[in-house]
Amino acid sequence: MTYAILNGTLIDRSEAMVDIEDRGYQFGDGVYEVIRVYNGKMFTIKEHLDRFVKSSESIGITLPYSIEQLSEMLEELVGKNKLHTGIVYMQVTRGVAPRNHSFPAKEVVPALTAYTKELPRPAENLKNGVKTILTEDIRWLRCDIKSLNLLGSILAKQQAAEKGCFEAILHRGQDVTEGSSTNIFIVKNGVVITHQSDNLILKGITKDVVLQVCAANNIPVEERTFTLDELAAADEVFLSSTTGEVMPIIEVGGKKVGNGVPGPLTSRLQDLFTQEIEKQCGSL
Repeated sequence: MTYAILNGTLIDRSEAMVDIEDRGYQFGDGVYEVIRVYNGKMFTIKEHLDRFVKSSESIGITLPYSIEQLSEMLEELVGKNKLHTGIVYMQVTRGVAPRNHSFPAKEVVPALTAYTKELPRPAENLKNGVKTILTEDIRWLRCDIKSLNLLGSILAKQQAAEKGCFEAILHRGQDVTEGSSTNIFIVKNGVVITHQSDNLILKGITKDVVLQVCAANNIPVEERTFTLDELAAADEVFLSSTTGEVMPIIEVGGKKVGNGVPGPLTSRLQDLFTQEIEKQCGSL
């Protein structure tokens, strides 16, 4: 039996249903998180739940559970499903109410759901790197909120898939922002460069771990906007995400990055990131 969480209760996944007037279903009116699980333990759970609360508050949803209660629920969910390596997906919507663009009455309770999924580490891509395309960033201007409204990202990811690529690197004019579901880094002359955490990108949990690892190991970092020209001239390029970890990018828009193989600093950051996982979750 596989379990899911519906409004704070652990139930059989086959029974986890939402109403057709749930505002997440009709408006995308909600936020979500994806948490990586290694050895049955959730990695950076505190950071993910902190961001979940912040995203909820940013759109005016008051969660009916504390961070401690959410953590306990998810721990139970992982345990009951005997999840070893995979993810926890969780989301909250504004709840069920007659369809109306404005917020429903305050007595409408937000709807919380969560489930688990087996998902191995992407070993081959981590070793060999991935190819990407470039596409204009057509999303809204509050990408710092982990919203259920993902149509812009979906369209970009599909463009990448149709060209046999792993990811789409987004840009607003000449300025690179992030990937369709990842944060993007370049390396130039030993300096790691990534877009500053503002409203144009999601403040990635994995990105933050990478920045912490850089600081702890005296690897120079610049958090700033960089351009398409800088991307094209980079010595190394990599992406970060919850499921992708620290993944080398070996091709952008049909052009090789460097020699077309994962770079030395990217490989070092992969090793350092793995060490951070093992500190929390045990040997991989």
